[in-house]
Amino acid sequence: MKLIYLTLLLTLSFSCVEKKSTENETNKSELVVTSKAATLKFTSGISSIFQDSKGNYWFGSLREGVAIYDGKTFIYFNSNDGLTDNQIHSIQEDKEGVIWFNTQNGVSSYDEMSIKNHTDVETKKIQIQSNEPLQGKWMKSDSDLWFEAGTKEGVYRFDGQELKYLAFPAHKALNPYDNLFAVTDISKGKNDMIWFGTYAGVFGYNGSDFTFINDETLGFDRKIESLHIRSIYEDSKGRLWIGNNGIGVLLKDGDSIINFSNKHHLIHPNSKRKGDKSPQGTLEHVFTIAEDKKGNIWFGDRDAGIWKYDGNNLENYTVKDGLTNDFVLSIYEDKNSELWFGMADGSIYKFSGKTFEKQF
Repeated sequence: MKLIYLTLLLTLSFSCVEKKSTENETNKSELVVTSKAATLKFTSGISSIFQDSKGNYWFGSLREGVAIYDGKTFIYFNSNDGLTDNQIHSIQEDKEGVIWFNTQNGVSSYDEMSIKNHTDVETKKIQIQSNEPLQGKWMKSDSDLWFEAGTKEGVYRFDGQELKYLAFPAHKALNPYDNLFAVTDISKGKNDMIWFGTYAGVFGYNGSDFTFINDETLGFDRKIESLHIRSIYEDSKGRLWIGNNGIGVLLKDGDSIINFSNKHHLIHPNSKRKGDKSPQGTLEHVFTIAEDKKGNIWFGDRDAGIWKYDGNNLENYTVKDGLTNDFVLSIYEDKNSELWFGMADGSIYKFSGKTFEKQF
């Protein structure tokens, strides 16, 4: 295979290594390097933000792959360089310092030497052979990495050695015509739980037992309101926040579940509680949730900007506060306790404590 050499401050390079049976390694083209002005060239939404153990920032986009930023320059790579897809859902780092990407079509990793695709399909032969690992048994450990599995009703788990697909336990589909239980978000809990948000329900797993939440367990009338989960987050107090596209935020605190948006009058009286566009001052379409070091909960809404909840009061930030648009896709707190916000127009902001400062 073609050897690719790249000398940068990050000392990132590509080279060929031996393929494993569960990996499809791809080295196709040189990375695009910005060597002068530190200007992010993405025009699609910033769907994920991550700071690695070396201090580098990784920005995942909706359509253009990944950008790495070392504080001075950007490096870009996408499906032409081996990623399973250009739509990036999440970015993580394992205990060996390998960076993992959950894309729309699978899982890829980068070890500073090569990109490896762990869930790709080999199509070079007449008969298509899947490189996807066999179904594994449900278990968990503190060092696991978890990934969405596309349209499948399950997840991928990386235990430090191999990636395995895990199907969700038997569950009731309230609408057989929808792909209801494809994972949309994952949150590692503080109480030994890991939560998987899917379009129509939540699966919680503690290493032995499952917790299941759907419209039926909540007593919802699907003609009036129904789950359409886009984000999920367990905070430092063990409370579970469930962001929906239509009915706002649900809050599970112990055994009780309330509609947080309803409680704070953030559902418009004329809302259809579906995917329709919502006016300013609402919290109905929540695509990302995060918590800062001070315990503030942050929500990114599709139509109504950024919301901050300090436990008592809610504060809303929109274009009137200097944002270029009101569709927030990602929120991330880095190692310096600085909050980063990825927007749907490809811009990225940091919050100074009082104002939002555009970074790229």
